[in-house]
Amino acid sequence: MIKLILLEGKKLKRYTVIGEVIIYWLILMFLPFFFIKQVSADFGHSFTTVMELNKAIQTGLILFGASLINQVFIDEYKNKTISLAYGYPINRKTLFTAKILFIGLLVFLVTIISFLLTGLSTYVIDQIHPIIMGEFNPDDLLLYFKDMIIRSFEVTIISFIPLYFLGIWKRLTIPTVLCAILIMQLLNFAPMFNLNLNLLFVVFFLLGGLSIILSIFKVEKVGEI
Repeated sequence: MIKLILLEGKKLKRYTVIGEVIIYWLILMFLPFFFIKQVSADFGHSFTTVMELNKAIQTGLILFGASLINQVFIDEYKNKTISLAYGYPINRKTLFTAKILFIGLLVFLVTIISFLLTGLSTYVIDQIHPIIMGEFNPDDLLLYFKDMIIRSFEVTIISFIPLYFLGIWKRLTIPTVLCAILIMQLLNFAPMFNLNLNLLFVVFFLLGGLSIILSIFKVEKVGEI
């Protein structure tokens, strides 16, 4: 399985992905500062509110998951290169599991690093140009790391929602991206529509998990060229 996962990494358009990730990180690193200064100072009411803001903006990496689905699955179908993989003496479920694990591990890692970079940049900016009211509590740091792990896992699973229907079955590039954008917007603007954010996360998390299960166990029916 590890060899298959590494193989997916070798097939990836590395420079394109690296460039995309850097852009995500640069944008997300300075978004808290932008929201506090340009949108509402209430976001900087305390380190707790800033951490909640950071958790919210990391959902943007759901879009990165959609980008990987396009490269790892849809592009291979369109380029017919997946037919070569089907010629390997391995089970198709194992092959798809490796592809999904590759995407999941990469999204999770990128989100973790994004949390660390955003938290660090926000703290440094606050030391140079104070934008956060209240004192920093060491307990905030423990809470931040806890939220970082949980939210990164949530983002990873939720990013798989388009995989089964749009990625493997219909193989539609643009709708896959649009689906990710819609999910992000629903999560970010849930309070404006009086939607329960925690419930919405649970629903999307379950949908992402269902999409993964269907993609693996239905590969023999929908995974043909």
